[in-house]
Amino acid sequence: MVVNLDALTYAGNPETLASVSKNPDHVFVQGRIGDRELVDRLLAVHRPSAVVNFAAETHVDRSIDGPKAFVQTNVVETHELLDAALSYWGALEGNEHDAFRFLHVSTDEVYGTLGPAGYFTEESTFRPNSPYAASKAASDHFVRAYHHTYGLPTLTTNCSNNYGPYHFPEKLIPLMILTALRGVPLPVYGDGQQVRDWLYVKDHCRAILTVLERGRPGETYNVGGHNERTNLEVVKIICALLDELVPRGSPHESLITFVADRPGHDRRYAIDAGKIERELGWRPEETLETGMEKTVRWYLENPGWCEAVRSRGYMGERLGLGGPA
Repeated sequence: MVVNLDALTYAGNPETLASVSKNPDHVFVQGRIGDRELVDRLLAVHRPSAVVNFAAETHVDRSIDGPKAFVQTNVVETHELLDAALSYWGALEGNEHDAFRFLHVSTDEVYGTLGPAGYFTEESTFRPNSPYAASKAASDHFVRAYHHTYGLPTLTTNCSNNYGPYHFPEKLIPLMILTALRGVPLPVYGDGQQVRDWLYVKDHCRAILTVLERGRPGETYNVGGHNERTNLEVVKIICALLDELVPRGSPHESLITFVADRPGHDRRYAIDAGKIERELGWRPEETLETGMEKTVRWYLENPGWCEAVRSRGYMGERLGLGGPA
């Protein structure tokens, strides 16, 4: 059984859970990971063999405008969840105690930025450059500390940029798809030469399950897609797919417009995923081209989901140019 605790913030959408809403092995609970009374009750009632912490504020642009929400969820409430898990695990006995795991899902952005060469490894120094990255780095440190200080059997994954179905459209790929379908300018930050390693969401989910089942407590595993591309290249791939699937009077690439860059925009991320590949046997199955085609087709085939997002107030407006709120 999976107990899904979700605060349903602005990026949450109950329609995303439609396919599992009637599955008896999926229990949805609306609430926050920082609600200690609720979390303690869920742990006591359902007695899980693992806690997997996906919960986070994630959008860099929003962290520039309002870092406090990122500190609250990613640091303060993650610490509360860790503390609840520690108390729960401490009361378990025998095989239940030995088998329990706390898996923390994090990001490659904690490592900062790379030059034109090299890769992030699990030993890379943390050098976060955005409020979002700083908040995730802090939570990673707390997870490490709870393992080394209290013995909590933790696992941490640091992944590269995810993409795929159900991606909230403030992020680059869904924003470009939905903006192009409206026939309006596609805003590319700066010169568009920022490099990211793209990881298809189902590959990431397989990696998380692999680490949960076979990872060594106390260890960190970097998860990457082996798909380094500049942001401009990614946008052009999307445009070419849309030209094929929903042709218009002129190529979608003609909509590309360069806009002011994000403050402090990291130039390049690249993951060395050798550890998870060697030790646990995980490898990504999707290339950027195969994953992107699946992603574009999903957005074309699910206009209702996209409209539900728009109806809740997000219309693709530019974020991240203001000061802290």
